[in-house]
Amino acid sequence: MFIDTATLLGDPDKIEEIEKSSARLVTQAIYEFRDTAAQIFSNEPDLPQDIAEDITREALDRLGVSRIDVRLFGKIDYKRARYVFHPSYAARQALFVDSKAEKEQGTSTLQTAQTSMRIRHVRGSKAVDERGNLPLSIETEKGSCVTTTVFVKYEYVNKPRTRLGKITVVALPSGVLQKKYNPSPADTIWRAGRNAPSRGEPFRVRLVFDWLKAKARWRVQTIVPGMPSSPGSFPWDE
Repeated sequence: MFIDTATLLGDPDKIEEIEKSSARLVTQAIYEFRDTAAQIFSNEPDLPQDIAEDITREALDRLGVSRIDVRLFGKIDYKRARYVFHPSYAARQALFVDSKAEKEQGTSTLQTAQTSMRIRHVRGSKAVDERGNLPLSIETEKGSCVTTTVFVKYEYVNKPRTRLGKITVVALPSGVLQKKYNPSPADTIWRAGRNAPSRGEPFRVRLVFDWLKAKARWRVQTIVPGMPSSPGSFPWDE
């Protein structure tokens, strides 16, 4: 019944299907929770990053996802081994959903542990080609799971008090899709991060939403608290 992971990783179209399905899942969960998220940001005294992580977990738990009873590890907030069912196949997935609370618009900061892509871009007139450390798949006692990473970015302001502006859900491409999304430093979705190599700071990079959206609009979805609700659905940007 389940497609073999090695076969799946050799089929970029199926990887893209799984990532699109996952983007829809996370977007719908956050969309349904958007107004509650705004209330929490306005009233919760915790740090914005802690609030963001709590909101993402609660939104996904409320919506509910299928579950494989194994534990996943990694530097990402929400981790779930789950089943993905498609009319033509079924697959095992390691879904990683990371939360970001940042004031800056249009980008999000990542670590190499959060992507399976090679990170190719230009920094200081020099080409960068850094290996992502997230594997393409993870072996578990219940079978091999293809990895998928989705980011939820909460943009906020804190004058005169903390207020949630908009939420961006971003489906980061798998390393299987490297040639489509980041084949070279000149053809990229990345911008230099706020780390100083001269001081030995860990590598960071910023994902530029508009550059990713130019390659596939559906990979970047924007949710605004208070946006009117059509009957049961989010206005998906295809």
